[in-house]
Amino acid sequence: MGIQRCSIFTIGLILLVACGPQQSSTPVEPITTPGLPATAPAAQLGNWGVVLDDRDTSISPGDNFFRHAHGKWLDTYEIPADRSSHGMFQVLAERTDEQVNSIIERLVASEPATGSLAQKIADYYRSYMDVETLDALGIQPLGDALARIEAIDSVAALTEAFGRARLDTTATPFGFYVDVDRSNADRHQVDLSFGGMSLPDRDYYLQDDPRFVEARTAFVDHVERMLGFAGYESARSMAQSVLDLETELARISWPRTERRNNDLTFNPMTFADFLAAYPGFDWVAYFAAGGIADLPDLNVNYPSTLLPAIDMVNNRPLAHWKAWLTYQLISSNASILASEIDQENFSFYGTVLNGTPQQRERWERAVSRVGAMNSLGEALGRLYVEQYFPESAKQQMETLVENLRQALAASIRENTWMDEETRGEALAKLAAFRPKIGYPDQWTDLSSIEIVPGDLFANARSVREFHYWKSINELHEPTNKDEWFLPPQTVNAYYNASFNEIVFPAAILQAPFFDPHADPAVNYGAIGAIIGHEMGHGFDDQGSKFDAAGIQRNWWSESARATFEHLADQLVAQYDAYEPIPGQFVNGRLTLGENIGDVGGLSMAYRAYRLSLGGQEAPVIDGFTGDQRFFLGYAQAWKVKRREESLVAQLRSDPHAPEEYRANGGVRNHDAWYEAFAVQPGDALYLPPQERVRIW
Repeated sequence: MGIQRCSIFTIGLILLVACGPQQSSTPVEPITTPGLPATAPAAQLGNWGVVLDDRDTSISPGDNFFRHAHGKWLDTYEIPADRSSHGMFQVLAERTDEQVNSIIERLVASEPATGSLAQKIADYYRSYMDVETLDALGIQPLGDALARIEAIDSVAALTEAFGRARLDTTATPFGFYVDVDRSNADRHQVDLSFGGMSLPDRDYYLQDDPRFVEARTAFVDHVERMLGFAGYESARSMAQSVLDLETELARISWPRTERRNNDLTFNPMTFADFLAAYPGFDWVAYFAAGGIADLPDLNVNYPSTLLPAIDMVNNRPLAHWKAWLTYQLISSNASILASEIDQENFSFYGTVLNGTPQQRERWERAVSRVGAMNSLGEALGRLYVEQYFPESAKQQMETLVENLRQALAASIRENTWMDEETRGEALAKLAAFRPKIGYPDQWTDLSSIEIVPGDLFANARSVREFHYWKSINELHEPTNKDEWFLPPQTVNAYYNASFNEIVFPAAILQAPFFDPHADPAVNYGAIGAIIGHEMGHGFDDQGSKFDAAGIQRNWWSESARATFEHLADQLVAQYDAYEPIPGQFVNGRLTLGENIGDVGGLSMAYRAYRLSLGGQEAPVIDGFTGDQRFFLGYAQAWKVKRREESLVAQLRSDPHAPEEYRANGGVRNHDAWYEAFAVQPGDALYLPPQERVRIW
């Protein structure tokens, strides 16, 4: 699971809190002058920040605002063959990848000094691009690891293998990681999780939907082929045992709606109590294999899974576990092995599960590997911000963030359902919000990572071991609240509850989300709503369980919490009714936190936009009012087209609703949208005023 973090779209799950600047008392200021003077630099999209040609004006805004804003594009655009979905986030990510790749190519051409970060970046990239060498090696780089798995001859040896799973790139049903202690944001604590499934969600194993039956059949065929690369003659039976084992893991795993519930996943205990509660497995040896000794305490995320999993470890044939470890080893390393292995892995995970016909270009995947946060991401990020992130953009974002902070403060003060004591706690938490914009003030020291020319497997191991031991060594150290969990060149943002911070990497601060030359209404509708979304995570159904200091505790009165839950249940019911594919519905409970972020973020952004006008009305531009431009800017940020397979996987496993419902679900709960587009009863998206959910 990792550190819990709520992001604007899925990158993994993390939640991490700290003291930030006090709430500003200065008036809200627009980030640019309202209107578009003839001498103003051109916006990057359209005349003022929105591509109007994408619209389908035959569709009423009140019937489907998403399709009204993008209908022509949705009907004519072909998703690139190497993408499972494509839209604004992907366009910006591709632009950023090209920028980062140009940096890398210059480093490669410069022959940097041995031991420098430039040399590490260049040689890691070159070793990944050397497909000829990888094809000649075949499965050979995994020889020692495969032999270690084959040598497992007891539960004791299996236990040690589980403990080393992250170092050995295999798998374990018991995953542990070093996280922030939810009861004390200044210290770290081990979290013990549960997993081990290869398919997107437990439903893929347990339900008889034809899609999932086909996926299971394809999975067995895929595992057989992957094991065949290692020369196993019994690959077919081994593959079936892998599916059977993972199906049993799926049966005892928690549904995702429970896995995201912080009340259920917060179960701290002393290590002595833990050993007494979960006997039958050598936990001391398990943690020792992963480099952890003298563990004082830990948090157990999914308590009810452990005893059944221990029973599986003790009673399932070792051969089944070894087949599973072998497959996981080959699959997790496929991208740094021979082309045929890499392609087979993609054919299942990319094509079968997500409908993507072909892989991305090799250079794009090289940029992703070298530039990842758990790789050399900050080293590349430092070069990226020097070249592509002007200080003026950071200053403008700081202004926007403070505008949104003031807007949320006004909403908290004015809501009628919160008592004064709870309101005071909420305002204190908001005042303590710490924004991080662009890039970290302190860069991680990556100098000890050894990268050598021509040995991709060794380089990947060096990177992996550095980040693994960095995490383990932090267990007994104070938390570092200046640390970032995304590199600057990432097109995403996140809220971190344990540090009470909102984080906006440099790369997201570009058009279409933020364009200093676009109409302010569009910027507020796009990046403003994203800022509001991340702030909203501090007050969604899970983030609201943490206080201003990042401690998980109930700071709500009973009446305020009950009203909040009632409003949240209304939002759940709204999203439960959305049916993107016949018979496949949005899970309103799974997506609740993100939906609260979207609905509340849009409200905050609109309030901040109106305040920025200083009591004046925005000019009409090209026949559009300021409010219309604001909502079109919001819709444009969610312009995405998905393949059906990808959409099915998203509905089952992603805490974010599909983009169409993020756009429509946000606006239909907002009174100003009804007025801006004359939405009336009888329109498909119309909600009576008393049914519109207003939380923040």
